[in-house]
Amino acid sequence: MKTRMAALLACLALMMCAPLRAETRLSGKQPLAWKDFLGVNAHFLWFTPAQYQGQMARLKALGLEWVRVDLHWDRHEPQEERYVLQPLDDLTAALRRERLKSVFYLVGSARFASSAPFWARNKDQYPPTDSAVYARRLAMLAGRYPGVDAWQVWNEPNLPAFWQPHEDARGYGLLLRDSVQALRRAAPGKPVVMAGMAYYSQQPTQGGLMLEELGKLGAFSLGAVVAYHPYSLEPEGDDPTARDFILRAQEANRRLRAMKVPAIWATEWGWSSYGGPKEEQPVIGRDGQADFLLRRLALMSALDYDRVFLFALSDLDGRAGRRDQSYGLLSLDGKPKPAYTALARFLAITGPRLLPDSGPALTREAGEQFSVAWRKPDGSRLWLFWARQPGVVELSGVTRATLYQPLSGGRRELTAENGRLRLDASRQLQILEWK
Repeated sequence: MKTRMAALLACLALMMCAPLRAETRLSGKQPLAWKDFLGVNAHFLWFTPAQYQGQMARLKALGLEWVRVDLHWDRHEPQEERYVLQPLDDLTAALRRERLKSVFYLVGSARFASSAPFWARNKDQYPPTDSAVYARRLAMLAGRYPGVDAWQVWNEPNLPAFWQPHEDARGYGLLLRDSVQALRRAAPGKPVVMAGMAYYSQQPTQGGLMLEELGKLGAFSLGAVVAYHPYSLEPEGDDPTARDFILRAQEANRRLRAMKVPAIWATEWGWSSYGGPKEEQPVIGRDGQADFLLRRLALMSALDYDRVFLFALSDLDGRAGRRDQSYGLLSLDGKPKPAYTALARFLAITGPRLLPDSGPALTREAGEQFSVAWRKPDGSRLWLFWARQPGVVELSGVTRATLYQPLSGGRRELTAENGRLRLDASRQLQILEWK
């Protein structure tokens, strides 16, 4: 295991684990059902029951049913053994009524349990002094809410912002071990999920990958689902010409499969539609958010993830930072943003279930082209494609097809000429369907 993780570290650092091609062609290897594959991060506890019930209705209208919900320990236990759980009681009852599936994660130390120095104001950002105390709280919640489908242990511990004063793989490993053992007793059979590691688990102050360090400590033997958060500046990567998201995801997931992990989840990914000033992510606006979402979802569908959770279902209010306020599919008042509308079109075009397919034969490609192939259960074939350098694409073996543009809602019927079907590839995702 140490050798495998060391190789992963070197590969991710170089970002060049495979030769680049002018065209990136992907195809799913296993059947995919969107309602099982695609979930959303849902900050339901930021809203009133009436507001989050409206958000749930919007989610169900997409044909989706998985949500990832954040619980903050200090808010639910402001004083030792004095709990504030009525909001959780109401939320879990609503999830049960709406037949939504959920993964809950508990993050941030309660004040009485924090390892923060006495003078620190942000005590929740420090890990607990005793990991067993945190584990007992998780077990208590799992026993109280048996309808929750999976429990996740903390969030992004590889970033100092969530694990002050600096990231600590051994400390998180102990928290994970105690939590897995407690949850196995309290909720037998329910998946336990490692904290979603920011990016690919890079440790900004300690160096290296936290997943590598956890592997050395034997954490993979605990049988927890592995999760990470593959954020990037653009859908194809931080450097789209290098396609580094694709290369990193392929290599990371291949090596995780080799270590027999029970599942691989991307528990956060997405882009904010904020208007600036610039904060890490480029300012792309609402239309850019919709564009990026569809391109990344197409890629992730064929990159061997078991489940992915978009960040997020709804925009947030001023309690969040300016950029973090605008990651939602829905605006703060619950209305669909362009990202929601584009996703609804995308899911309607593809249908609820997809099967592996090899894609069409190409006789001409656009510059730096990306494509993903799937097939519907009725035999219709789908080719999802775009290019960084727009141009003409030619296909052979396809006589008639329908071309969809989920961002704009456009649709055209196409007919081959002289045995070739010609179409224009743009920087935005399009979907070709034929039989």
